[in-house]
Amino acid sequence: MGPGAGRRPTMLLGPWLVAAVVAAGAGAGCPVLCTCRGQAVDCSGQRLFSVPAELPLDTGNLSLAHNRIASIPLGYLACYAQLRVLDLRNNSLATLPARLFLGARRLTHLDLSYNNFSLVTADMFLEASELLRLDLSHNPWLCTVHPKAFRGLAQLRELDLSYGGLSALSLDALEGLTGLVTLRIGGNPWVCGCAMEPFLKWLKSRIQLCTSDSQLAKCQAPPEVKEVPLFSLTEESFKACHLTLTLDDYLFIAFVGFVVSIASVATNFLLGITANCCHRWSKASEDEEV
Repeated sequence: MGPGAGRRPTMLLGPWLVAAVVAAGAGAGCPVLCTCRGQAVDCSGQRLFSVPAELPLDTGNLSLAHNRIASIPLGYLACYAQLRVLDLRNNSLATLPARLFLGARRLTHLDLSYNNFSLVTADMFLEASELLRLDLSHNPWLCTVHPKAFRGLAQLRELDLSYGGLSALSLDALEGLTGLVTLRIGGNPWVCGCAMEPFLKWLKSRIQLCTSDSQLAKCQAPPEVKEVPLFSLTEESFKACHLTLTLDDYLFIAFVGFVVSIASVATNFLLGITANCCHRWSKASEDEEV
């Protein structure tokens, strides 16, 4: 056997190994019912009940909008490190799996509008630290946003919470959004009680964050401010919230209550004696007449 004979199989397998590596790098082909152009994968409007099992590994823009997707598998985005835009609007999502964005750290735009979310949980987007735009609008049952819901999103510039079911929003949920430029909150049934004052002060101090729809946001309760624009409320509107009682006030109230109680007992006692005397006098008069 010649000196080059032992190397021939390696030379023959070389191109095949290169092709295999390239194919592995490209990931799966374009999913059924989807259209792929470059790094953009469009699976919108296909009446899908579940997400495609596999995507090209270099997917940068994924649209799953206008389908019937109700859940996303755990770890679904783990292999798509190039993903920058994810469009999930107009589906049936009520929750997202934990750490969904762990492998998609380059994600900058996420659209979750027109879904069925009722709660934004703590650390829901923690791994999506490069997120610039987050749309949670038109989730009519969205009534609770956890104070740590947006933790880790210091780069976020646009947040849309409009047209949901929010009656209140914790200031803690927003204070970590140091890069925020635009905030939309219109179309929610805000309760403009005492708890609203810190949130409203924060909004007014950052008025440039609020778009026109937010500035038209209206109170739905309590009754005396129903349909009143949120931004028309002033410090005077919350004056009653600052009427606090001192220890002396509480002692005085307790003393007055004690005195009133004693007076009530004494009055009842005197009334009882008077009634008894009247009864005896009436009986004595009847005996004399007889």
